[in-house]
Amino acid sequence: MGKDTIADIITAIRNADMEKKGTVRIASTNITENIVKILLREGFIKNVRKHQENKKYFLVSTLIHRRTMKGIYRTILKRISRPGLRIYSNYQRIPKILGGMGIVILSTSRGIMTDREARLEQIGGEILCYIW
Repeated sequence: MGKDTIADIITAIRNADMEKKGTVRIASTNITENIVKILLREGFIKNVRKHQENKKYFLVSTLIHRRTMKGIYRTILKRISRPGLRIYSNYQRIPKILGGMGIVILSTSRGIMTDREARLEQIGGEILCYIW
């Protein structure tokens, strides 16, 4: 685990998805809890539970593996804004991923939210990651 907790979440979920593992364990912080809640609400993970081990809290998430005719459909997660290069956008220029099929997770002044919520509230922010 490094200092970039968002990249750690994305990497842990991506690695567990590639290895077809059922669960993934993520260190619990306010940012990670909010991102995992969004993934749960949007249907990318099944459920989440908080687990304590040696006075540290972890989020244990159960992943959803989707099957298609050609095999298993992978969840693609891509980190956009990073500590060395922050990417900001106003609500009018928030990109639509796959014509609205994917989601963009933003960090706004009102908390971490999806692109649809940010457009409805007409606020922009830092683009954290794309998921499709």
